[in-house]
Amino acid sequence: MSLRGAAAVVGVAERAPQRYTGDETILQLLSEVAVEAVDDAGFSLPQVDGLIVHPIGGLPGFVPATVAEFLGLQPTFAEVVDLGGATGAGMVWRAAAAIQAGQCTTCLCLTGTRRRKRAGQAARSGPPPQPRSVRPAHDRSPQAEFDYPYGMIGANVGYAMLAARYTHEYGLTGEQRAKVAVDQRTNANANPAAIFHGQPLTINDVLASEVICEPLHMLEIVMPAAGAAALLVTAADRAADARQPPAWLLGAGESVTHSSFAQAPALDATGVGIAARAAMRQAGVKPAEIGLASLYDCYTIMVLLTLEEAGFCPRGEAGAFAECHDLTYAGDFPLNTHGGQLSFGQPGMAGGMSHVTEAVRQIQGRAGERQVADLELAYAHGNGGIIAEQTGLVFGAER
Repeated sequence: MSLRGAAAVVGVAERAPQRYTGDETILQLLSEVAVEAVDDAGFSLPQVDGLIVHPIGGLPGFVPATVAEFLGLQPTFAEVVDLGGATGAGMVWRAAAAIQAGQCTTCLCLTGTRRRKRAGQAARSGPPPQPRSVRPAHDRSPQAEFDYPYGMIGANVGYAMLAARYTHEYGLTGEQRAKVAVDQRTNANANPAAIFHGQPLTINDVLASEVICEPLHMLEIVMPAAGAAALLVTAADRAADARQPPAWLLGAGESVTHSSFAQAPALDATGVGIAARAAMRQAGVKPAEIGLASLYDCYTIMVLLTLEEAGFCPRGEAGAFAECHDLTYAGDFPLNTHGGQLSFGQPGMAGGMSHVTEAVRQIQGRAGERQVADLELAYAHGNGGIIAEQTGLVFGAER
């Protein structure tokens, strides 16, 4: 069964990323963007009968119920999505599926994280320190058995391995990886909400930054932040009543291939392609028809791998593709026009959601200075773990 045109995103809200939050609780952050997204659509909270959230630290259970109670909602559909960086994208198609199945008519999708600065803690400009030891002995996960004992701790190591493997096979250069970060910083400088707004970047800056995990430099790696984001998804017959133009969900795809990086079935044919092909097949479009690529960018190498697997360029040519194309909002291949997580910021699950919120804003024609001209189709991608969980969405201006 296809989801094409069954629902549309009509409301968007985002708390601009910041390094640390104050005393606000995560429920306060989520409720703030929830109310703003509903208002953005011109709806009211009593019209919301669906709610999708992600796991929240400190709430071991009853997460949807807790959030619903805090907002004063009584949803007829509630869900928890736990797909890492693919969570935001995964929420949207689940909301559309619930609407199509008649479980609800208007669904809130909420993501966010808070980061409190400890007393006496100095702000860091780089990624968080990696754990110094393996997990406790009671951890019986595949990672504890096959990854941690050999130094495979944290995402930096996994993505560095991907970058090193790809470089060995296809001759990827540091300059080509850096070009991704630089073009996205240009986009961030046109986005006042970006955490690195007003801070230009050059290829030399990227290559001169500290090597965190060979071959990846600090400015090729996301900086964790705090923030929140919300989307309001509604049924096709209600979209006409919205204050904003609808961003129609035309297709969705998803793939989960592993948890432990050691158990990844392949490094050159991952779930990225499975999700992208499914989404575009359902939407009835080809990669060449996509006018905006909003691709998960925890690391520069992830963007390059996704360009290939999603079908935007042939295998082994992503570096050359990035080098010869203008990836800015005014360029011939607009990519992560909000700045991507590398320059917009990565506020936890809301970082992955930012690729979806940007695709929606662009389809709605509300991206301001960075608006892509004559945009009809956008592809948004989420990635969880170390290339483990993938979700792809195709949005269109027309149903």
